[in-house]
Amino acid sequence: MVPPRLTLVSDNSRDSDASAPGHSADGDREAVAAPSYGDPELIVDKLALRARREKTRRLEAMLFAASEPLDTKNLARHLEPGDDIEALLAELQNDYRDRGVSLVKVAGKWQFRTSEDLSYLLERQQKEERKLSKAALETLAIIAYHQPVTRAEIEDIRGVSTSPGTLDVLMETTWIRPRGRRRAPGRPLTFGTTEQFLAHFGLDAIRDLPGLSDLKAAGLLDSNLPPGITIPEPTDIAALMPDELPLTDDGDDADDPALAQNSLPLEDEGDGDEALRDEGPASNPDGNIPQAPSSD
Repeated sequence: MVPPRLTLVSDNSRDSDASAPGHSADGDREAVAAPSYGDPELIVDKLALRARREKTRRLEAMLFAASEPLDTKNLARHLEPGDDIEALLAELQNDYRDRGVSLVKVAGKWQFRTSEDLSYLLERQQKEERKLSKAALETLAIIAYHQPVTRAEIEDIRGVSTSPGTLDVLMETTWIRPRGRRRAPGRPLTFGTTEQFLAHFGLDAIRDLPGLSDLKAAGLLDSNLPPGITIPEPTDIAALMPDELPLTDDGDDADDPALAQNSLPLEDEGDGDEALRDEGPASNPDGNIPQAPSSD
C-alpha cells in the first residue's frame, strides 16, 4: 500500500494583507514602538511628586542621623527657599504613623522616637536612673506650673521649707534653670523649666502639661477636692518678665524706687531665700568701707 502524498500549500493571506495598501510589517513595528507621551499635565504632576518625595527623603535622613531634636530652621537649610517645611514634616510624620518609630515634635523641634506602644521592647536597654525624692517632684511641679517662681514662693506653695539641695538636684537633671532675679528686695533668683524638661516628658510646649480634668482622669487627684481649687495655666516665656532682672544685672538700686528704700546686698545663691544676716558694715558703691567720724 502506497502512503498518501502530502502537498504543502502556502498561505498567502499574510502576504496579501501585508501587500495591501496602508499595511506593512515595518509600519506595524513602528506603531508598536511609538512612544505614548500621554497628558502633559499628568507628567508634570508626576515630576512634582517625585521632587516632593526627594525633599521628604532629605528630611528623613537628617532626622535619622541627628542625636538631638532638630528645629525647622536647621532642616530648611537643606531644602529650596520657599518650601513648606511644616507640610513636608507633616507628610513624613504621616508616613511613619504605623511604623516602629514615629516622628514627634518636642519642645518645638522634631525627632524620631520609638512608638509608644512598643516602648516595652526597650525597657531592658534603658539605664537605671536615680529616682527623685517627693520634695524634688513637688518642687519640679511647682516650678513647671508657676514659673517664673522664687524659692520663697515655692516654700509658700508647699507650706514647708525647701532644702537648697533639692534645687541643686533638679538643676543637675537640666530640667530647671535660673531665669533671672526678682525685682524685689534681695533680688531672689527665679526658676523656670528648660527644653530638656519638655523633651524628657514628651511635651511640645509647657502649655501641654495636664490640667485639672486630665489629672483627675488619670487618677492622680482625689475626686473630692476642696471647692474652688484650680490649677494655674502654665506659661514658659523665654524673655524675662517685667518683674525680673537679668542674672548679670549690676544696675544701681537708686533706679528702682522700690529697691532704693530697701537697699540690701544681693543674696548668696547658695542660701536661696533665707533671711539676710547682718555681718557688719556694708561697703558703699565705690567699694570703700565707710570710716567712723574722728573724735576731732
